Amino acid sequence: MNAPHSPSLLAAVPMAPKDPILGITELFVADQNPGKVNLGVGVYYDENGKVPLLECVRRAEQQRVQSGAPKPYLPIDGLQAYDQAVQALVFGADAPALKDKRAITVQALGGTGGLKIGADFLRLLSPGAQVWISEPSWENHRALFEGAGFKVGTYPYFDPATRGLRFEPMLAALNGLPAGDILVLHSCCHNPTGVDLAPEQWQKVLAVVRSRGLVPFLDLAYQGFGDSIDADAYAARLFAGAASPVFLSSSFSKSLSLYGERVGAFSLVAGNADEAARALSQVKRIVRANYSNPPTHGSDIVARVLTTPELRTLWEQELGGMRERIKAMRKALADGIGKRVPGADWSFVLRQNGLFSYTGLTKAQVERLRAEYSIYAIETGRICVAALNAKNIDYVAEAIARVLR
Repeated sequence: MNAPHSPSLLAAVPMAPKDPILGITELFVADQNPGKVNLGVGVYYDENGKVPLLECVRRAEQQRVQSGAPKPYLPIDGLQAYDQAVQALVFGADAPALKDKRAITVQALGGTGGLKIGADFLRLLSPGAQVWISEPSWENHRALFEGAGFKVGTYPYFDPATRGLRFEPMLAALNGLPAGDILVLHSCCHNPTGVDLAPEQWQKVLAVVRSRGLVPFLDLAYQGFGDSIDADAYAARLFAGAASPVFLSSSFSKSLSLYGERVGAFSLVAGNADEAARALSQVKRIVRANYSNPPTHGSDIVARVLTTPELRTLWEQELGGMRERIKAMRKALADGIGKRVPGADWSFVLRQNGLFSYTGLTKAQVERLRAEYSIYAIETGRICVAALNAKNIDYVAEAIARVLR
């Protein structure tokens, strides 16, 4: 006699909504318009609209291949030369936290992986805490911390009226947070708005973090795309020198154009060397349970670039070129729209940093750009400025001008 048929375990699984950014890319790929422009994906494109292979990366890869080095398992915390190079880059080579052995770093699967490691560790340490992210923030911030079991709230950040920062409301909100809550902060090149804090504002945020007993978690995914490598690390170095603990995630996806290699890191600054050693032992347990140990190729490339003087100089030149090209596109966009729409002040684009701009375009205007001009942006009005180039800037500026009228 046959056993009664039971419903499939998967029968009630709902279809998840499409990722808002990847969904835009699918629509873009299907578009047959030869003049189409994708301003949705957060990737640096060069003047030819291509993801570049940096010369410093090409040379480092060539060195690795020529060395004939084997590929054994890495330690759980990753390639040691990589971890040490990341610490020096983020915190400064002479940082007291490094000299006192209060900082730990583990290689992670991209910046997202660094956030995930930190979120899981915080869940072990403080399961009753609440996580606070900026309004708006990178969509994955909420998903990562909710996935780790945290309740996630928001604090004021972006001002739609000025396309700038709501700093006083932000500071007031932080002053009302309970002790022990976790504060996620974008170190530079805020995603998605491009609006950053000035150094004196960072100092005020640090003062609130210390007085309220908050736990800062800095996301440093775009170091070098704002003002410079060192200037963009200001918040990380400020907090590392004055607070404990400090959690930080960093990435080389953008700065070395290594998107597919998933090269990132999780760092933590503790109160003393003993705390740091014990924290590292627990972080390694989290890594071991999730993916055992990280891959070799990308971290080896990054370590070579950061520690070889010739390659380091070349990287800084190439990164500087990317940064300046984005700034040139910001100016061209602001000038192009201002010329076409009298009275339209888009100078806010020049005050924003990094790959992104929160333009203030409405959902209806974004839909018109897609339907009438095959220009794809996120419905919030966020665009990736790095997708602009000399070939498409006039077309994009004209299209935006038309939907603004």
